[in-house]
This record gives sequence, structure tokens and C-alpha cells, in this order.
Amino acid sequence: MDELKIIECEQNSQEWYAARAGVVTASEFSTVLMKGRGGAPSETRKKLMACKAAEILSGKPIQMWAGNAHTERGHEMEQEIRDLYEATSEHEVTQIGFMRRGRIGCSPDAAVGDDGLFEAKSCLPHIQIDRLLAGVLPSEHQAQVDGQLLVSGRKWVDYRSYSPGLPELRVRVYRDSERLSRLNHELQQFIRELDALVAQIKEMA
Repeated sequence: MDELKIIECEQNSQEWYAARAGVVTASEFSTVLMKGRGGAPSETRKKLMACKAAEILSGKPIQMWAGNAHTERGHEMEQEIRDLYEATSEHEVTQIGFMRRGRIGCSPDAAVGDDGLFEAKSCLPHIQIDRLLAGVLPSEHQAQVDGQLLVSGRKWVDYRSYSPGLPELRVRVYRDSERLSRLNHELQQFIRELDALVAQIKEMA
């Protein structure tokens, strides 16, 4: 695999968006895996590819989604969740900007010691109740967490789901070679399609 590069920047800053431009990031991996109805191509996946192509061609980052009240709440709570984790962790916890390996990247909420990462998610109370009852990593975050392991090369991710006034969901997710291999296969296919789209658009210039 390509060499890991760590770009020191504040997440959600201009430097952070610039570092991500044209790179497929872990928060987008679930979109890469999407299939449309009846096996048809996913429209959401096609939109992601068009945005990545535009970033490569223009050299400028594009925000597909500006966020909403839920994402703003998540940003506000992220430090609170990290502080809580750090207070109970036996390892050094270090904030990190952007990790890149070739054409894929990720922005974990923290690096933990030499082997781990930390990922925090906040949610509404009824969602947290469902997550606590299930007691496992929510399926909607599987690709992101696996992607962080794929990009970083680290051994595990400590995932925390948090909603004020309720217990935390605490799950440690370890590398699974079969899952990571399948994910990497889909990512490389996406990148091949992306390169073909960029070449096609360049021919129109």
C-alpha cells in the first residue's frame, strides 16, 4: 500500500478541506459502497464521484453537504466526549488533522497511543437507546471505522456513542482482514471509475 501521510491541521479548517480535496475519505466510504435499487447504480454514489472529479479538475474543495443542527451539536460535543474518554484511557490521546494513504484518507477524532484511534459520535436520545440495546458498532458507521483502520494501519478504534444523560456505548473495533480487503477492493474500483470520469471531462476541454 501507499505510504501513510499525516497532515497537521485543524479539522473543518480551510487547510483541512484543502487536504481532503480529490481524496475519498472514510466518512464517504459508506457512500462508495452504496447500491441503487434493483442493482442499478446509486445516485448518491454518482454525486460523490462527480464532486470528487470536480475537485480534481478545479483543484478546489467542494462541500457536498453544509451540515445541520445535528452535525453542529456533534461538533460541539466532540471535545466533551474526547475529554471523557481521555480521563478513562490508559493511553496518550492526541488530536489529529488528516491521515492520507494514496487516494484515500480519514480524520479520526484522536490517535490513541501507538496502536489505536478514537471515534466519537453524538446522537438523539432515542437513537442512543437503540444503540445501547444493540450493544454493537452501528452498521451506519462500520465503513467509516473500517476505513480509518485501513488508512491508518492501526490495530483498533475505540468507538463512543454519546447522548447527554444516558450511558455511553463503548465498542472497541479491531482490524478484520476480510472486511478491509473487501472495502479496499470497492474503493479502488471507485477510484478507477473516478479517473475515467476525470479523463472524459478533460477531453471535453
